[in-house]
Amino acid sequence: MKLLVSVRTASEAAIAAEGGADFIDLKEPRAGALGGLPVGVIADIVAALRAAGCKLPISATIGDLAMHDIAAIVAQARAVAACGVDYVKVGIEMGDGADGVLQALSALPFAVVPVFIADRGLDLDRVATALHFPAVMADTADKLSGSLFDCVPVVELRRFVALARSAGTMVGLAGALRHAHLPMLAALSPDFAGFRSAVCRGARGSALDATLLHGLADAVKGRRNPVPG
Repeated sequence: MKLLVSVRTASEAAIAAEGGADFIDLKEPRAGALGGLPVGVIADIVAALRAAGCKLPISATIGDLAMHDIAAIVAQARAVAACGVDYVKVGIEMGDGADGVLQALSALPFAVVPVFIADRGLDLDRVATALHFPAVMADTADKLSGSLFDCVPVVELRRFVALARSAGTMVGLAGALRHAHLPMLAALSPDFAGFRSAVCRGARGSALDATLLHGLADAVKGRRNPVPG
């Protein structure tokens, strides 16, 4: 399992790159579950990482946009992709409009990762229609109501991971994950797991902490036993 770390500034991105992250994920945690950074900031962070010799994959979210506004979603996805990221993450709510959004995203000429918002569970039939994308994720919108494991039964997460694996699609899990969840994540064995709360000493909108990140990276990569927290 690889480690995806969400960052909001160039300095945080440098800390993540040096601290053991396998994926650098650009987002604004203070603007919602998949809060988007301004495209100019995204472009600047990508340029800074590449100038520093960082070759890690970089993803960025487009922001929390309504499913009914397909035109806005596609336009923002294009703008984020133009910043030079490797993957564009788009939140997919489990209600009306999701199928149209997925269809529109399928036609885009760059790598899109649908992020299925799982606060009310996962619609695996809908997930099955998205397995042609390079990766899929499950995440939560409400980070204050518990973790992904509080929202979705483990058996359902296991099916989600297995469904993606059977199609050869990368699969990731995120949603207020912490050290205490590492054994459950290890049992599910997704390709990657996304963290923000676990690497901040305060709320997830506070600054990334290098010490916490090093400890998490060590635990994820098996260099020491996970420490509950």
